[in-house]
Amino acid sequence: MFDELHEECGVFGCYHIPDAASMTYYGLHSLQHRGQEASGIAAEHDGEITVLKGRGLTVDVFRKPELASLEGVNAIGHVRYSTAGGAEAANIQPIVSHSSRLGDVAVAHNGQIVNEKELRRELEEKGAIFQGTSDSEVILHLIRMEEGTLEERVKKAAARLEGAFAVLVEGEGKLFAFRDTHGLRPLSTARFQDGWMVSSETCAFEVMGIYDSETVPAGGFCTFEDGILRRSSYREADAPRVCAMEYIYFARPDSVIEDVNVHKFRKETGRILATGDDVQADVVIGVPDSSLSAAIGYSEASGLPFETGLVKNRYVGRTFIQPTQEMRDRGVRMKLSPVKEAVEGKSVIMIDDSIVRGTTSRRIVRLLREAGAREIHVRIASPVLKLPCFYGVDISTKEELIGHRMTVEEIREYLEADSLRFMTPEQLRFAAGTAGLCTACFDGSYCTDLYSYSEVLSN
Repeated sequence: MFDELHEECGVFGCYHIPDAASMTYYGLHSLQHRGQEASGIAAEHDGEITVLKGRGLTVDVFRKPELASLEGVNAIGHVRYSTAGGAEAANIQPIVSHSSRLGDVAVAHNGQIVNEKELRRELEEKGAIFQGTSDSEVILHLIRMEEGTLEERVKKAAARLEGAFAVLVEGEGKLFAFRDTHGLRPLSTARFQDGWMVSSETCAFEVMGIYDSETVPAGGFCTFEDGILRRSSYREADAPRVCAMEYIYFARPDSVIEDVNVHKFRKETGRILATGDDVQADVVIGVPDSSLSAAIGYSEASGLPFETGLVKNRYVGRTFIQPTQEMRDRGVRMKLSPVKEAVEGKSVIMIDDSIVRGTTSRRIVRLLREAGAREIHVRIASPVLKLPCFYGVDISTKEELIGHRMTVEEIREYLEADSLRFMTPEQLRFAAGTAGLCTACFDGSYCTDLYSYSEVLSN
């Protein structure tokens, strides 16, 4: 397995927009970095919701004839990397309910519900039948079992959820979007022609030529109905704490989260790393792609030249993740190649965004050694990952994290680097400026009750 974090999913929706399914396709294509396991689109036409979804990238799942079959001016879509629940077909989103009493309703969700097990048990006792193991299906059942109008039922369901989530709900010719009360997962809206779009990241709007958007606040609830957008809240919000990994790794550098540009944030982390770093080096390189902005920031602050020391092969997928050590090493070589002319005989500052298990970081250090680097000084544009995440990032146990098992010096020895330095949580918060951060995976400051997941921390 490659030693990297995986995106937790992305959602995109269109309201009152002609050919909404095709526009949603383009939005999902821009969010592909958030999930590559599966894609889906649900479009509503005359009260009926048709869904098309499958395993693979958006370009593999959706072809022109299939997209044409998704009629309607409203649509929601989803790109998936499985966290809670597995990768089985029943968990591919959007998830749709067809009911003669309540009508068709579709749900797409990004994040993780920490009280999912408790809610699932309650719903099963009330007669709910689950087709899959995704916590997104819990949201759909909650909506079905509540009383009132669809908007009232969606708001009541939202108020029952704890954790990290950005959710889109479609039905009755309406669209609803809401965000968790801590703002852990990003969500934004934008005006498009006579309708609206909603997305996990603002980069998806720019594909449509939209450069003005508005953040859905923590605990915010958006109702798209009768051609307009009404903003409200479903529960009192807490102090906003965006998942730090959104800035560090997940989001595209051209996205804006809580009024902070991701590229600018990453450059600032590089500048902070360079401050007071007195190591003697010749060049700065970044591990593609999410570390390049931080490497540029380090270069600018230190005065050292920025070089392309590693090249990423963008056409290597998980097909090359193999079980033997030799094959894993070859897989890293197929994914990343050192530029010998840039590093040979030089003392290199290597900037990376994070270290999870440490295995790939060590292989990259070895690649640079083999390419002739005289010294390799590793700088990580985030604090030490020590604890699991229960908000949608695939870090489920402490034992899989090298930062939990080893000291910084022990990690340096394991990586075979000449030196190693991480940021502190305080430095990371400084880089974010006015945007509040969740740093639980670094310092244990979880912002919700963890319910049954608390057992993982106690073991």
